[in-house]
Amino acid sequence: MIHFEVVSKLGKKISTTKEYWEFIVTVKHPMMEGKEKVVQEALKEPDEVRKSKNDKSVHLYYKGDRVITCVVCKHLNGEGFIITTYQTDKIKEGELVWKK
Repeated sequence: MIHFEVVSKLGKKISTTKEYWEFIVTVKHPMMEGKEKVVQEALKEPDEVRKSKNDKSVHLYYKGDRVITCVVCKHLNGEGFIITTYQTDKIKEGELVWKK
């Protein structure tokens, strides 16, 4: 069951299921619990988007100043899904795709 779905700044329909969101916030990055709105905002209105150095279909959406939210998504055709999301203090290397 879809937990949420948004159209990203790059025009991709990005979604996550309730089960996978629970996996992210309980196993991978508990600090993201309750931050669905922040994640959706990072996808819709990021400060910048970069491509992963390792996988060109993986995009990292960044939003924030001191505390930066990073949403890592896999793009497949016109759609995509969230791999993970976390908070960081710096933007990773990778090809710049879009900047505010």
